[in-house]
Amino acid sequence: MTDPVVRPVIRPVVRQHPALRDDIGDLVTRRPVPGPGLEQMDPFLFLNHHGPQVYPPNNRGLPFGPHPHRGFETVTFILDGELAHNDSADGESIIKAGGIQWMTAGSGLIHAELSPAAFKRDGGPMEILQLWVNLPSRLKMTKPDYVGLQAADIPSFTTDEGRVTVEPVSGVWGDVNAPIQSLIDIQLAVLKFKAGGVFEAPMARGRTVFLYVVAGKISVGGTPVEPWNLIALGDGDTVKIEATSDAVILLGHAEPIAEPVASHGPFVMNTREEIIQAITDYNAGKFGPPPRV
Repeated sequence: MTDPVVRPVIRPVVRQHPALRDDIGDLVTRRPVPGPGLEQMDPFLFLNHHGPQVYPPNNRGLPFGPHPHRGFETVTFILDGELAHNDSADGESIIKAGGIQWMTAGSGLIHAELSPAAFKRDGGPMEILQLWVNLPSRLKMTKPDYVGLQAADIPSFTTDEGRVTVEPVSGVWGDVNAPIQSLIDIQLAVLKFKAGGVFEAPMARGRTVFLYVVAGKISVGGTPVEPWNLIALGDGDTVKIEATSDAVILLGHAEPIAEPVASHGPFVMNTREEIIQAITDYNAGKFGPPPRV
């Protein structure tokens, strides 16, 4: 007697959350989370999509001068252009198109995210995603850390006869170990589709799936999805994505932390008292000296 065939349960689309325009000066910015009806997708807290746009020569560049963080991690995807990072824990790099920056704010640091001098002088295309990922209470005061990776540091592989390119950033994708192994098993990758490409992968029940359409049109579990939408999926054990045009998506999954979230500006903790302490510590200089810019 043969064993019965166990078919994958495809996660259905429950809701599509459009990214709302919220420009920062002359920086084109769209934000799907937090947004109306969506405070977070535990443990994914926040996503800003800057650009795509073209900066002219002699521009002012990105506006993110020195500012503090505590209690979470930031993951920044430089899809086009360049981004300079400096922080109070001596993290420093200029990351170019295709690279990423993974910063663990942990117990607290101050960082600046600015355009390099050459970009401000010459201008050029720019598109950046920044994702905030929460940390559980046991790790909120972990030692700060920063990793900057160029495109050449990030492995890639293709599926569906070359129609889908997967660029793993953290965790394990298929047989490929990504360059970042996160503190709480965050799995993140950028997927690039040619029209007609299909990507199907197991994602265990109970894990939160984070799926944002950067560009192009796709269908998820058979439901059409437009660009600049964050997709909430129902439970199942498999995600199936088909591109109806050339497309780029950010895809991730993680176990929910399921703890209270208290946030105030650049601080994400569990209680109001911890937020007050973060502000007190920052004002007392405990996050270190502001980085040079």
